[in-house]
Amino acid sequence: MLRCALLSIACLALAAPALAQRNFPAHALRGEMLIVQPPDLSIDGKPARLAPGARIRDERNMLAMSGAMVDRRVVVHYTIEPNGMLLDVWVLTPQELARRPWPKSLDEARSWVFDPVGQSWSKR
Repeated sequence: MLRCALLSIACLALAAPALAQRNFPAHALRGEMLIVQPPDLSIDGKPARLAPGARIRDERNMLAMSGAMVDRRVVVHYTIEPNGMLLDVWVLTPQELARRPWPKSLDEARSWVFDPVGQSWSKR
Protein backbone atom coordinates (compact mmCIF):
# COMPACT_ATOMS: atom_id res chain seq x y z
CA MET A 1 0.00 0.00 0.00
CA LEU A 2 2.74 2.42 0.98
CA ARG A 3 4.69 1.45 -2.14
CA CYS A 4 1.68 2.30 -4.36
CA ALA A 5 1.25 5.67 -2.64
CA LEU A 6 4.93 6.51 -3.11
CA LEU A 7 4.77 5.46 -6.75
CA SER A 8 1.74 7.70 -7.30
CA ILE A 9 3.50 10.65 -5.68
CA ALA A 10 6.59 10.05 -7.81
CA CYS A 11 4.50 9.95 -11.00
CA LEU A 12 2.76 13.20 -10.08
CA ALA A 13 6.09 14.85 -9.32
CA LEU A 14 7.42 13.86 -12.74
CA ALA A 15 4.28 15.07 -14.51
CA ALA A 16 4.09 18.38 -12.62
CA PRO A 17 6.63 20.27 -14.78
CA ALA A 18 4.67 19.35 -17.92
CA LEU A 19 1.43 20.64 -16.40
CA ALA A 20 2.79 23.98 -15.17
CA GLN A 21 2.69 27.08 -17.36
CA ARG A 22 6.13 28.33 -18.24
CA ASN A 23 6.71 32.01 -17.62
CA PHE A 24 8.95 33.73 -20.12
CA PRO A 25 10.84 36.96 -19.39
CA ALA A 26 9.74 40.18 -21.05
CA HIS A 27 12.97 40.28 -23.07
CA ALA A 28 12.35 36.84 -24.65
CA LEU A 29 11.93 36.98 -28.42
CA ARG A 30 10.30 34.45 -30.74
CA GLY A 31 11.95 32.91 -33.77
CA GLU A 32 12.46 29.78 -35.81
CA MET A 33 15.69 28.10 -34.77
CA LEU A 34 17.80 25.68 -36.75
CA ILE A 35 20.98 24.35 -35.14
CA VAL A 36 23.52 23.87 -37.91
CA GLN A 37 26.63 22.78 -36.00
CA PRO A 38 26.68 23.59 -32.26
CA PRO A 39 27.19 26.30 -31.18
CA ASP A 40 26.30 27.73 -34.60
CA LEU A 41 22.64 28.08 -35.52
CA SER A 42 20.23 30.28 -37.39
CA ILE A 43 17.29 32.27 -36.07
CA ASP A 44 14.75 33.18 -38.74
CA GLY A 45 17.40 32.41 -41.37
CA LYS A 46 20.04 34.71 -39.83
CA PRO A 47 23.28 33.28 -38.42
CA ALA A 48 23.53 33.22 -34.62
CA ARG A 49 25.46 31.42 -31.93
CA LEU A 50 24.76 29.80 -28.57
CA ALA A 51 26.54 31.49 -25.67
CA PRO A 52 28.84 29.46 -23.45
CA GLY A 53 26.56 27.98 -20.80
CA ALA A 54 23.43 28.41 -22.92
CA ARG A 55 20.42 26.40 -21.80
CA ILE A 56 17.92 24.87 -24.21
CA ARG A 57 14.65 23.63 -22.72
CA ASP A 58 12.43 21.30 -24.74
CA GLU A 59 8.61 21.23 -24.87
CA ARG A 60 8.55 19.39 -21.51
CA ASN A 61 10.87 22.01 -19.99
CA MET A 62 13.69 19.47 -19.77
CA LEU A 63 17.25 20.41 -20.72
CA ALA A 64 18.04 19.50 -24.32
CA MET A 65 21.49 19.07 -25.78
CA SER A 66 22.21 21.22 -28.83
CA GLY A 67 23.94 18.30 -30.57
CA ALA A 68 20.74 16.28 -30.42
CA MET A 69 18.84 19.10 -32.15
CA VAL A 70 21.03 19.46 -35.25
CA ASP A 71 18.94 19.99 -38.43
CA ARG A 72 15.69 20.24 -36.43
CA ARG A 73 13.61 23.37 -37.13
CA VAL A 74 11.71 24.52 -34.05
CA VAL A 75 9.90 27.68 -32.99
CA VAL A 76 11.43 29.02 -29.81
CA HIS A 77 11.49 31.85 -27.35
CA TYR A 78 15.03 32.98 -26.64
CA THR A 79 17.02 35.57 -24.74
CA ILE A 80 20.16 37.28 -25.96
CA GLU A 81 23.18 37.97 -23.77
CA PRO A 82 25.15 41.25 -24.04
CA ASN A 83 27.49 39.92 -26.76
CA GLY A 84 24.55 38.99 -28.99
CA MET A 85 24.61 35.23 -28.40
CA LEU A 86 21.57 33.17 -27.38
CA LEU A 87 21.56 32.40 -23.67
CA ASP A 88 18.20 30.83 -22.82
CA VAL A 89 16.10 28.95 -25.37
CA TRP A 90 12.66 27.38 -24.88
CA VAL A 91 11.18 25.11 -27.56
CA LEU A 92 7.51 26.07 -27.70
CA THR A 93 4.50 23.84 -27.12
CA PRO A 94 1.45 24.27 -29.38
CA GLN A 95 -0.30 26.22 -26.58
CA GLU A 96 2.67 28.59 -26.19
CA LEU A 97 2.93 29.01 -29.95
CA ALA A 98 -0.73 30.07 -30.05
CA ARG A 99 0.02 33.12 -27.88
CA ARG A 100 0.14 35.94 -30.39
CA PRO A 101 1.48 38.43 -30.99
CA TRP A 102 4.98 37.80 -29.63
CA PRO A 103 7.91 40.06 -30.61
CA LYS A 104 10.51 38.78 -33.04
CA SER A 105 12.88 41.72 -32.61
CA LEU A 106 14.11 44.02 -29.86
CA ASP A 107 12.44 46.97 -31.60
CA GLU A 108 9.05 45.24 -31.42
CA ALA A 109 9.60 44.32 -27.77
CA ARG A 110 10.44 47.94 -26.92
CA SER A 111 7.32 49.29 -28.59
CA TRP A 112 4.83 46.69 -27.29
CA VAL A 113 3.46 46.12 -23.78
CA PHE A 114 4.08 42.83 -21.93
CA ASP A 115 1.68 41.30 -19.40
CA PRO A 116 3.84 38.96 -17.26
CA VAL A 117 0.84 37.36 -15.53
CA GLY A 118 -1.04 36.56 -18.73
CA GLN A 119 2.19 35.93 -20.63
CA SER A 120 0.92 38.02 -23.53
CA TRP A 121 1.94 41.03 -25.57
CA SER A 122 -0.17 43.83 -26.94
CA LYS A 123 0.73 46.43 -29.51
CA ARG A 124 0.42 50.04 -28.39
